[in-house]
Amino acid sequence: MPVLASPASLMAFVTHVSTVVPSHSITQVRAATLLTRAFGLDRARSDVLEEVCSNAKIARRCTVLAPDMLEERRSLSTTMGLYREHAARLAALAVTGCLRAADLPPHAIDFVITSSCTGVMLPSLSAMIVDSVALRSDVRRLPITELGCAGGASALARAYEFVRGFPEANVLVVAVELPSLTLQHDDTSSANLIASAIFGDGAAAVLIRGNADSGLEIIDTRTEMFPDSLDKMGFDLRDRGLHVVLSPHVPRLLAEHTPRLVERLLHQHALTSDNLDFYAIHPGGRRLLEALQDALELDEVATRHSWDVLRDYGNQSSASVLFVLARLLEQVDGPDGPRGHGILGAFGPGITAEFALLRTVAKHARPARGAPC
Repeated sequence: MPVLASPASLMAFVTHVSTVVPSHSITQVRAATLLTRAFGLDRARSDVLEEVCSNAKIARRCTVLAPDMLEERRSLSTTMGLYREHAARLAALAVTGCLRAADLPPHAIDFVITSSCTGVMLPSLSAMIVDSVALRSDVRRLPITELGCAGGASALARAYEFVRGFPEANVLVVAVELPSLTLQHDDTSSANLIASAIFGDGAAAVLIRGNADSGLEIIDTRTEMFPDSLDKMGFDLRDRGLHVVLSPHVPRLLAEHTPRLVERLLHQHALTSDNLDFYAIHPGGRRLLEALQDALELDEVATRHSWDVLRDYGNQSSASVLFVLARLLEQVDGPDGPRGHGILGAFGPGITAEFALLRTVAKHARPARGAPC
């Protein structure tokens, strides 16, 4: 294990991100038809579902099972078996892709942090990765299982803390979510219909290191739990599996609290929103993104990567913000890529907000917006 850092070397960089989706995909038009049959909806509820699907600003979503299997009812044990099989496979593909891109052997990884809330397995997903990818037997592991859509951002924060202490360490953050397996056929609540209309499956692996000549530096992170919000978002585990909890007030709550929290994080580093060039916001849905854009006074250009990920994959829970991060990282060295500082943000049950202050580090430096002359 690398030695502890001196104060002068407390840095952490996102250097590589690999994303993976299952081979099956479904358009929103087809999803509305299949889900109507799966739920046995009457005409009125079918119209509601069709409207949600058509207005979600999602073109397609990916699923580990063929779309026609959405109508199949399964026991909880069968569902968890499918989750274990497909989560382990997608995680291994994402990790292998990330290591290949970074030209790192598996034994170079010192810490692996996994995030997943759409299934349960013991041994954990992190243990499955150690076995399938041949990481070192003494690699440190941290599974994050109950932070929902905020899990990927929280994992980045834990990686940031570790690498600042051990700057020679290589840390992997791996998020895998399979919400398609949580479909509850007998639950026709508005929350379940909305979730069924916007969530998709996917996995991402992120490499965080103590030093780099290009990438995204994590300057600081912040976690905050909103007051009186425990019942607004999450899962209820019942006999047949996970039932989504989703209050219609979530967009309003995020809009109310987020500007203050972002301002507080920026203030700690003598920055304001005028110094920000980019945003990596969890694409939780159209209403959520629109509410945050209005609250933060942004346009769709500032949040274009979030909208693009929502369009191409839907809401992939904890993996979504890492898909956004991947698109940002791809452009860091490009002529029109992000420059200067930016904010990454994701939100999960609690309601818990996870933020990171980022800074681009390009091989060919460009002036940062708002930087002093």
